[in-house]
Amino acid sequence: MGTKRNQSTKSHSKKHSKVATRDKLQGQNPHKNQRPGNKKSVTAKVNCTGLTDDGKGIVQWEGKQLEVEHLLPGETAEITVSTSGKYVAVELKRVITPSENRVKPACSYYYECGGCQLQHMNGQAQMRFKQVTIEKLMEPFGKPQPILTMDHPYGYRNKSHTTFGLNKDRQIIGGLYAQNSHRLISMDRCLIHDPKADEIWQTIKDMMKSFRIQPYNEDTGQGFLRHVLVKVGKVSGEIMVVLVVASPVFKGKNNFVKALRKAHPEITTILMNVNNKNTSMVLGDQEKLLFGKGTITDTLCGLKFDISAKSFYQINPIQTEKLYAKAIEMAQLTGKETVIDAYCGIGTIGLIASQKAGKVIGVELNKDAVRDAIHNSKRNGVKNARFYQGDAGKFMVEMAARGEKADVVIMDPPRSGSDEAFLSSVVKLKPKRVIYVSCNPETQVRDMKYLTKNGYEVIGIQPVDMFPQTVHVETVAELVLK
Repeated sequence: MGTKRNQSTKSHSKKHSKVATRDKLQGQNPHKNQRPGNKKSVTAKVNCTGLTDDGKGIVQWEGKQLEVEHLLPGETAEITVSTSGKYVAVELKRVITPSENRVKPACSYYYECGGCQLQHMNGQAQMRFKQVTIEKLMEPFGKPQPILTMDHPYGYRNKSHTTFGLNKDRQIIGGLYAQNSHRLISMDRCLIHDPKADEIWQTIKDMMKSFRIQPYNEDTGQGFLRHVLVKVGKVSGEIMVVLVVASPVFKGKNNFVKALRKAHPEITTILMNVNNKNTSMVLGDQEKLLFGKGTITDTLCGLKFDISAKSFYQINPIQTEKLYAKAIEMAQLTGKETVIDAYCGIGTIGLIASQKAGKVIGVELNKDAVRDAIHNSKRNGVKNARFYQGDAGKFMVEMAARGEKADVVIMDPPRSGSDEAFLSSVVKLKPKRVIYVSCNPETQVRDMKYLTKNGYEVIGIQPVDMFPQTVHVETVAELVLK
């Protein structure tokens, strides 16, 4: 179950909305397979009446509800509506009457990139949007607490990956993919990345020419360097650089590493990851250490954690401390409880809980993550935590069959949520409390409906703004056995 946590990160993500929409700067054409004669476009003046859950403005046009990117409630705007058969595409032409909540995006790539969706809103509007979205979703279970926001909502990502390619003039460029596409946007800075990470990949891009390194081309399968992954220890200052390449043969690698270290002596480890598959996953299976120890260390909630290239570690440590503190508070630990950390990954939340629990049992499918969890347990001198490789649901069913008890189950599943097999195992084990940490409140609601139908009651919900400037929200919920 925990394999989702092992950074086989996808190089781009697709988010489907109910109505196909298009911003004028994104260059996406949903009708490219339609004959031009079938396509009709009209310009319309509309009023925005609200927002969808993914931050798009809601407007009415000829009896239809349309979604318009970057439009805010109360605004009057001019849009172009293009229809082709059953397809509808909407383009925001201009805002006629702007909202008082509209601001100029801080990022010059905002309208092109799509990685952030809310930079055209001020901070208060972003907070209200996220709060209302969570309140609507969580309505069956009660009113959530006010969202925990971030004082400085930029530069928070401790992990970033950059892709390289050639522009029309055959010059090497680096950046991120445009939303819902494989069109690479040439960038020099992402404002939610750690600034040092962006400096490093810019240096690598500049070095590629002198070292005659070609960027990998997905269409032709030619080229060498696919991505650069950078992880930064926000407390330790340690930095990992992962060169994701298409072939294990790296000519001149020693000189390349030497030059990169000279330019950035703050780098503490460099790895080469070989990904020779035609896939949207960033990391491949082969890994070679080029410099350093192969991991970086960082501190979270007072404990030190070793982080490898593939291990999952929350990308916003400042907000993670708030999230985990709330989860531990909800668990109401007195020093006697047995806690199960399901989907435990490298052991972060379980080891933090061990400071207040009697015993912690971490379960994780991925062997590498379990090995890291055991290592992290030892390096922090934790004596009351044990980590096991396996399916957490089966593990709990076996515990119940042996008559063993757990007082608290902490679960932090992937975006897809949990499944009925796991949830039924929780019900069989009957812990007094379930603490559900989620990066996707929609699947969390689905899973909590199952638990509340089977003996549990939701008594607390806390949203946390882990991903400022984007529509994503992390939530932690407390469920108790009736």
